[in-house]
Amino acid sequence: MVRKIDLNTDAGESFGRWRLVDESELFKYVSSANIACGFHAGDPASIWGSVRTAKSLGVAVGAHPGFPDLMGFGRREMIVDLVELKAYVIYQLGALEAFLRVEGVRMQHVKPHGALYNMAWVREDYARAIVEAVASYDRGLIIVAPYGSQVVRVAEEQGLKTAYEAFIDRGYLPDGRLAPRGAPGALISSVSEAVERALSIIDKGVVRAVDGSLVEVRAHTLCIHGDSPKAVEFARSVNSMLKEFGVEIKPISEVV
Repeated sequence: MVRKIDLNTDAGESFGRWRLVDESELFKYVSSANIACGFHAGDPASIWGSVRTAKSLGVAVGAHPGFPDLMGFGRREMIVDLVELKAYVIYQLGALEAFLRVEGVRMQHVKPHGALYNMAWVREDYARAIVEAVASYDRGLIIVAPYGSQVVRVAEEQGLKTAYEAFIDRGYLPDGRLAPRGAPGALISSVSEAVERALSIIDKGVVRAVDGSLVEVRAHTLCIHGDSPKAVEFARSVNSMLKEFGVEIKPISEVV
């Protein structure tokens, strides 16, 4: 049987004159896009532009809500009231939904961004706030989160569909979490290594951690960060390799 996997990328993260990546090229090689909603990155024009590009290339769209932290790109941890956190998520889903409605595109999934993603990985209270926000907005949305995370546990407990995510351009700690940015091995810069990691995750369900040990990883979707200097090259190479090995690249909704 032909295997299926989703390739996702973070998008809509340009701001004003600051342009991150050529999404018209990047989107040729992915099947889902997580579009920023204006809190950690993205302005109205860039968000709308990402939606239009995704629509034109047949890429499924999901929301990428984060902390209100433009200066820190949403990668700084924040301690916030849980009701406020739920409001953050709902607000951002609504912002993206406006552009999706205009373009006649349906929102497929929700994937938290940056520090919010990492904190909710281990904090049950943050995970619950995110899941409850999504459930109150649209229970049909798929929640993208790491296998074994609090987000997955709470979402599945509440009957929401989840998609397990793994990273081919980020290093892992022995406990299965991502290595902090700035730590040795945190960022994968070699295209060949990224391709090897993708194969290992799909075929063996493991990835090599920064200390050399093997970590169990289950994935419905593989992430390629859109702010990586080699994002297009990574996406093109992984897309080609997966097809060569008989793996179908499909949107998240067709994988889970």
